Amino acid sequence: MTLNCQTERDRSERTPPAFSGTPLQAVIFDVDGTLAETELAGHRVAFNRAFHQYGLDWYWSRELYGELLAVTGGKERIRLYLERYAPALLSRVDIDSWIAGLHQLKSGIYSELVLAGSIPLRPGVARLINELRAAGIRIAIATTTTPSALLSLITANFKREMTSLFEVIGAGDSVANKKPAPDVYAWVLQQMGLSPEACLAIEDSFPGLASARAAGVPTLITVNSYSALQNFDGALSVVSDLGEPNAPAHHLDGLPLDGPCVDLAQLRTWHRQYLEYIAANALPSPPTPLRELLAIRLCCQKTAAKSLVIPQGEGRFASRSRDFQTTLNFS
Repeated sequence: MTLNCQTERDRSERTPPAFSGTPLQAVIFDVDGTLAETELAGHRVAFNRAFHQYGLDWYWSRELYGELLAVTGGKERIRLYLERYAPALLSRVDIDSWIAGLHQLKSGIYSELVLAGSIPLRPGVARLINELRAAGIRIAIATTTTPSALLSLITANFKREMTSLFEVIGAGDSVANKKPAPDVYAWVLQQMGLSPEACLAIEDSFPGLASARAAGVPTLITVNSYSALQNFDGALSVVSDLGEPNAPAHHLDGLPLDGPCVDLAQLRTWHRQYLEYIAANALPSPPTPLRELLAIRLCCQKTAAKSLVIPQGEGRFASRSRDFQTTLNFS
């Protein structure tokens, strides 16, 4: 017997009522930390092996790597490390090409790790993508990871061509400014010919949330081991993962999760609630019992302390970043 996220009775009860607004037409996925837990056992390990092959005595621990996740992009993280821990190297006349070469080596090692099966998809990812495809919902990627890293992850886990799954792929250096800037989402929307209101993004981190919301795309957060304590005010909902029928997702904050898994019916419900808020401009703020706790614990993290300002009284759908001044609201 095939397990589903909902029974037939649940499915009929959860069918959204008739709505005259724009229907959900596309889902845009982030990659690292969203499709798979790539950071700790993937990118970090690949960086350390690349350092060894480059003759460097660097070692990025779990804690240090979490600090470097304050910026998006592998080359950007190398540069941040240099600025903080090895500034003398920045005086190299060929520093840009040196960083690019180191990152290219790291990317090759990462691809080997992925193709060896070391990094499976997160719970519910394959299930949801297959459901979206079957229902005719368009699917895209908006990520800072390189196309080669993405190709390896998709090939290893789906055994099919990347372009057969995702209509548009915004990856790597396809735009000038990486997350939390909205560039990659704006580029994906332009390529798909869709308005932000017709889409829903799935992200795992504050920079990803800030990027999607700055582009006007409503966003679901699936936390991971590095992002669990970040402030996600501005997200539609925050869950542990997408869930499986025999391993339910846990709702953490925001709009409620109606069943054990995040499925298409749930995405449509959240999307409809988002559009209703826009139309009425007065969606009641749902309770956020974790907000104060998250704010307090965030202040203890070096990464968060450098990049976030915890909002004071702006309400459920508001947050700010010093590095990217954007109000995350639905208006």
